[in-house]
Amino acid sequence: MKNKILILAMLGVFSANYIHSDEIEEVVVQASILNVTQDKIGDPLHILSGTDISDLGTTDLGGTLDSLLGVTTSDYGTAVGQPIIRGLSGSRVKILTNGLVNRDVAGIGADHKNEVDLNDIQQIEVVRGPSSLLYANGATGGIINIVDNTIATSDIEKRLFKLGFETQSVNSGDGQSFSVADNLGGLNLYFSYSDSSFGNYDIPNGAVLHEEEEHHDDEDDHGDDDHDEHEEDKGYLDNSDSAQEATRFGVSKVADWGYVGLAVSSSESIFGVPYHGEGHEEHGDEDGDEEEGHDEHEGERIFSNTESDKVNIRGKVGNVDFFFQDSEYSHTEQHAEEEHGDEHGDEDGDDHGHGEEGPTTFSNDSSEFGFIVDLSNDLMTQKVSLNSSEETVKIFGDEAFMNPADREELTIGYFAKRDFDMFEVSFGVRYDQIDTSGSLTEHHEEDGHDEEDHDEDHEEHEEETTNYSFDSSNLSFALDLSRPLNENLNLNLGYSNVERAPSVVELFMNGPHLATGRFETGDVNLSAETSSNFDIGLSYEADNTYASLTIFRNDTDNYIYLMDMHDEDDHDDHMEAMDEDDHDEDHDDHGHAEGLIQAQYMQQNAELNGYELQIGRVFNLDAGDLEVSFSRDVVNGELADGMNIPRLSPARNIYSVEYTMNDYLFDLSFKDVEDQKDVAEEETPTMGYQMLDTKVVKTFDLNGNSLRVSVFANNLLDEVARNHSSFVKNQVPLPGRNYGIRFNLTF
Repeated sequence: MKNKILILAMLGVFSANYIHSDEIEEVVVQASILNVTQDKIGDPLHILSGTDISDLGTTDLGGTLDSLLGVTTSDYGTAVGQPIIRGLSGSRVKILTNGLVNRDVAGIGADHKNEVDLNDIQQIEVVRGPSSLLYANGATGGIINIVDNTIATSDIEKRLFKLGFETQSVNSGDGQSFSVADNLGGLNLYFSYSDSSFGNYDIPNGAVLHEEEEHHDDEDDHGDDDHDEHEEDKGYLDNSDSAQEATRFGVSKVADWGYVGLAVSSSESIFGVPYHGEGHEEHGDEDGDEEEGHDEHEGERIFSNTESDKVNIRGKVGNVDFFFQDSEYSHTEQHAEEEHGDEHGDEDGDDHGHGEEGPTTFSNDSSEFGFIVDLSNDLMTQKVSLNSSEETVKIFGDEAFMNPADREELTIGYFAKRDFDMFEVSFGVRYDQIDTSGSLTEHHEEDGHDEEDHDEDHEEHEEETTNYSFDSSNLSFALDLSRPLNENLNLNLGYSNVERAPSVVELFMNGPHLATGRFETGDVNLSAETSSNFDIGLSYEADNTYASLTIFRNDTDNYIYLMDMHDEDDHDDHMEAMDEDDHDEDHDDHGHAEGLIQAQYMQQNAELNGYELQIGRVFNLDAGDLEVSFSRDVVNGELADGMNIPRLSPARNIYSVEYTMNDYLFDLSFKDVEDQKDVAEEETPTMGYQMLDTKVVKTFDLNGNSLRVSVFANNLLDEVARNHSSFVKNQVPLPGRNYGIRFNLTF
């Protein structure tokens, strides 16, 4: 109630017409849902240009953003990298394209990729902290918005062709891209196509995939022969290959009244799953099961196919922006016998035959529409938004660990900015009505059923399905204050109170999830999270020197997390709210795979805090400009019971040197990732590592055309590196040394 009173009071303040609003055009957050400028967002904002992205030599979204301050990734091989912002990920970090949420199935599994097309994009925007609620509900960590060029909002003045080619050494792979933009008969037309194919990636010598001391509690049960088998170093990671093909087409009409445009996009990909938990045990007592399971899957190809089709309509008439999006997404995991002889894998999915295990398909069909009314005038800047969406998530197949679920969302938002004499104020309030429905199925054996005949007579089990419906009304608000202390120093304060409804996975998950090596169970009794975020930042800029320090704290009531259970004692401690007999029966009846870690979605209060520091200086030399910088980001997290939040990113130091001269650019980056020893129960510590990356870029002027050549080298030290935030850090190390070259021709 106090929050509602505070919001109403602030709305009254912002409605006063004597306050003047300055229009400062710096960096436009183009095509985002509110189309605001960077200065209108008080919190830190990263803007990564499309040119910079093409120079990186990365193959997933998380890896692309991993070196940004406060942003890390949870990887599952090079094809999958889910971004983490200030220790928060999953449904707490929203991935958007042109201001609309990507409704794929990345949040359902750690091995699921964010389905995005990074070819020929304009920029990626990373908004952290309180202002992230301007874009999506429940974004307690922040938002990542991918801005492409598919729908032109102004007339294209000149036909533009772009060709791109890239090759990499670590995976013997390459990629091609093509795009064209033109204005024909008053219509703006755009088309792009990209195709990439990468084999299994090399891993550094010594990156043992199955470490004996981390997977077995009783070493006496294993002889030297077994140990040697587990520590076989092939020099590459099985099933780490990937391939993707994507197309985008757009048409728009621009006139004095505004614009309207249509975009159609499709994407298909295939990528190997380098770890499958069936038959493996990370924390179990049955030591002999791991080797058996390892042999069972040896020579087996485990891979995923994704398909995405999206239709988007956007436009603006007068002061009203409107949008509509319909999307269909599917992710299919399959097993097949290995048929290729190339040690670096076969990128062509057509060559894979199916094995004994059938495929599992994850799908998300969604639609979304809304509009934004700009009520700004000379005295104030304000916008009102209305957004409605619905989505259906379904899983079919052998690993269908969740029944179909539906979610409907209705959002009303108000956003404003004012300029006081002493400071600038940005304010937003958002109301979300979220309706979620799903079900749980319990399996019961008939009386007299012989347990030994379980596999043969599984059809004799009775099934009982219980339907659930959840209505969640979430009220969130954010406030940012910015004040220049002097001509060089600026102070920024931010506070937000954001509510997040539990995801369908957190509610209805109930089955073996082999990609994480866990038997995961949701909880239909979970409550909505309430996250109180506070930020204080200082920024300094004078002459050629710049510095910034941001300290943040996030207090979350009813924080939801996935807890690993080691034994029955731990299980009992964390399952008091559940009927133990029914829980164990469900696990048995589902065929709870030996070697899988039991994991339960839990809830209790939590606190995250940390800081982000950056210091840099630009030296203007006779032969060019030299920029040196140092960055450090730290996040700590603790639950109310004193336990550390699982899989938190360790502290990092990033040293960077960049030299530019005429058409040349040289960049050298050294990332020092520290040990992570602050771990949760049943979570193992992770050693730190150092990553040295470099790139050299040369731009050639070809009679008015442009050729950009980028030569890059990643992990020059060939460091053995494991990402602590990854569910499969012990089985899936980061790639080894990688050399590559990228050509971009514009004419």
